[in-house]
Amino acid sequence: MADFRKLRVWQAARELAIEAHRVTARMRGVKSAALRDQLTRAAMSVPTNIVEGSAHESPREFARFLQYALASVSELEGHVQLARDLELMTEQDFTPFLTRIVDVRKMLHGLLKTVKGDSQRAAGSRKRAAGNGKRAPGNG
Repeated sequence: MADFRKLRVWQAARELAIEAHRVTARMRGVKSAALRDQLTRAAMSVPTNIVEGSAHESPREFARFLQYALASVSELEGHVQLARDLELMTEQDFTPFLTRIVDVRKMLHGLLKTVKGDSQRAAGSRKRAAGNGKRAPGNG
């Protein structure tokens, strides 16, 4: 795969993780400690999975890690919603943060669709190449 730093989705996911740290730093109280930890872990997992997936040469493997990133961004959204519901996060933090989450999810879906298409095209090419080596029936 190409350099992960050039992927717009990685750049957006990285900014999302940084923003998660900023937002959780403003969450106060003992009751928010576990949620802050889970929220930041989920946020950090998104760009990390993109990086790890991009290290694989196989589009199928890259797609698998993009799916992990999607799961993490969904988990992040759940934590952010819960933080807002528990009044641990202000509306001023919640609304723009949620917008970023949705944007990253859309980008991940788009890249995943592209990578899966690449994976299917590669699988088709392998099948065609394997088929070229077969002997015709009755020519044996």
